[in-house]
Amino acid sequence: MKSPREGGEPPPVDCIQLKVPVIQQLYHWDCGLACSRMVLQYLNHLDNDEFQKAIQELQLTKSIWTIDLAYLMRHFGVRHKFCTQTLGVDKGYKNQSFYRKHFDTEENRVNQLFAQAKDCKVLVEKCTVTVQDIQNHLSQGHIAIVLVNAVLLLCDLCSSPVKYCCFLPIGQKCFCRSPDYQGHFIVLCGYNKASGSIYYNNPAYADRTCCTSISNFEEARTSYGTDEDILFIYTDS
Repeated sequence: MKSPREGGEPPPVDCIQLKVPVIQQLYHWDCGLACSRMVLQYLNHLDNDEFQKAIQELQLTKSIWTIDLAYLMRHFGVRHKFCTQTLGVDKGYKNQSFYRKHFDTEENRVNQLFAQAKDCKVLVEKCTVTVQDIQNHLSQGHIAIVLVNAVLLLCDLCSSPVKYCCFLPIGQKCFCRSPDYQGHFIVLCGYNKASGSIYYNNPAYADRTCCTSISNFEEARTSYGTDEDILFIYTDS
């Protein structure tokens, strides 16, 4: 694929860590919305009343797909590019525990969003994204929302791994079994080539920027279930 960078831009720097605000999700299902808030605040586009209005207009409920986030960015006039391996819903997900509950009701809705994307000026492309593409993008001050398998994503800085099975409000007990796949959105905000690290904001937390190895990040973002979804966000929006 072509790099998300625009032509003529300089090569990426060796290390960058962008100051993207950390916003914690409120429920187990709204990590994508929390990531969208981080992006909009980073771009100085965040208005809480307008954000709530947009959620209602786009009918974003407890099942949020990456294509929903792309439509949300379009709503706010944010320049974006949604790269994925599957233009629609992979029918193989029907038997996965993570997708099973909402699959039948969501399949038609999500496929329709993909079908209407071009007419709605939502930029979607089926393509493969490399780590170099991501580093090039970040080096220009741009950021990205990435769908990962939270079961596999391990932060090198956190003293204990996040409870990936559910992100519940304090006081609610988790009775989940550890799944094979747990879809989770994060915001990429930097990298360090020397240490082979990727920096990201995890909406499961409210007080930190996380860091993992490129190899771990690649394992988590290319896991079956993610479609290798990445939503590139451009600051000149």
